[in-house]
Amino acid sequence: MTREARALWFNAPGESAVGWVTVAEPGPGEVEVRTLWSGVSRGTETLVLRGGVPARQHELMRAPFQDGDFPFPVKYGYLNVGVVETGPPELLGRTVFCLYPHQTRYVVPAAAVTPVPGTVPASRAVLAGTVETAVNVVWDAAPLVGDRIAVVGGGMVGCCVAAVLGRIPGVRVQLVDTDPARAEVAEALGVGFASPERADGGRDLVVHASATEAGLARALELAAPGCPVVELSWFGDRRVGVPLGEYFHSRRLVLRSSQVGTVAHPRRTFAERMALALDLLADPVFDVLITGRSPFEELPAVLSRLAAGPSAQLCHLVDYGAAHASR
Repeated sequence: MTREARALWFNAPGESAVGWVTVAEPGPGEVEVRTLWSGVSRGTETLVLRGGVPARQHELMRAPFQDGDFPFPVKYGYLNVGVVETGPPELLGRTVFCLYPHQTRYVVPAAAVTPVPGTVPASRAVLAGTVETAVNVVWDAAPLVGDRIAVVGGGMVGCCVAAVLGRIPGVRVQLVDTDPARAEVAEALGVGFASPERADGGRDLVVHASATEAGLARALELAAPGCPVVELSWFGDRRVGVPLGEYFHSRRLVLRSSQVGTVAHPRRTFAERMALALDLLADPVFDVLITGRSPFEELPAVLSRLAAGPSAQLCHLVDYGAAHASR
């Protein structure tokens, strides 16, 4: 037997729409999940929407449960929280996180979902995929107690990185962004804030997450001699100029990439990393990163607005209540 669900599809540059998809009955070792909330990962999803995934990265950039192939049409996304309606007894009725696109209900292997702790509201749990990225960055960067750290780029990922780093004893974190409104977010997260022009130099560690050439150049300027700059931005098909003729050689700087597709800790698994991210989300401070919400049916219009240009939006929350009520 099969059933239908509604899902968001990226159909052409700048065009997305909600359409019907077929959902099979779950088999042994599978779960059926009814979606409660999903989250828009603004940077990556607007890049996909404009068709900006490079041809040589089509396979590497696939989301875990993506349907279709880049550039279009694709069903893309990876911040999904729902309730298990069919599955093993230990998961039945549990709220779970899954790296699944925007879809009203779906069937996946039971191992693909992570139970959300009772201390974490379902709406906040959509941030798990981004906090998981932040955890991986911290493992890659290996900061020390008392380090002076700059996070350049106050988007959704940069703010999550700053929040996780700020919980290390003695560490002083400064979030650096061109938008002065990010100062309030930084204060709520318990970290400092500065514009790029006023940011403190001589940092023991710099994380770059602005996805701009100017941000990367400033990140290199802020690093102390011999210290690493961890590049977290995903530039897609854009070529980036890096000022290697300035401070890079004289300060013996290190430019290091970080990407969530591999686990940066040698003794941790993907499942352990995700479980840790969800545990960290018990802290209500992360609610400051949810800056908008709308019904599922409005998602195409929301994505068009987010892709139109600069925005103060961090995580946009998608509510599936009305979508289920209308069935």
